[in-house]
Amino acid sequence: RHTLDAYEYRGLVKHTGGCHCGAVHFKVWASADLHVFNCNCSICTKKQNRHFIVPASRFKLLKGVHNLTTYTFNTHRAQHTFCKTCGVHSFYTPRSNPDGYGIAPHCLDDGTVQTILTEDINGK
Repeated sequence: RHTLDAYEYRGLVKHTGGCHCGAVHFKVWASADLHVFNCNCSICTKKQNRHFIVPASRFKLLKGVHNLTTYTFNTHRAQHTFCKTCGVHSFYTPRSNPDGYGIAPHCLDDGTVQTILTEDINGK
């Protein structure tokens, strides 16, 4: 298993982020240039869930595990997690990538993102 420092060495940066009230906080290793998906499935459309995907090994929840709740529907594969206090969806487990996380770029702290390229995808 690679250490998280090894991911930083490979040209990835450590982003931090979380929910609005601060109860949920995480770190994630990803490029400074993000490739963000704009999905048109029913829930992504309703909650404007633009996200980029990382493997689970590059995500670490720093605080808030007991302040998260999860919404599922249909196949129940996607785990739509959000803060119980403020309701912000800062990350989730996508149906298309159940071994990874979809991270909301707008929930990242300032200073580590250089560019964002958005791609529309058909999730219907």
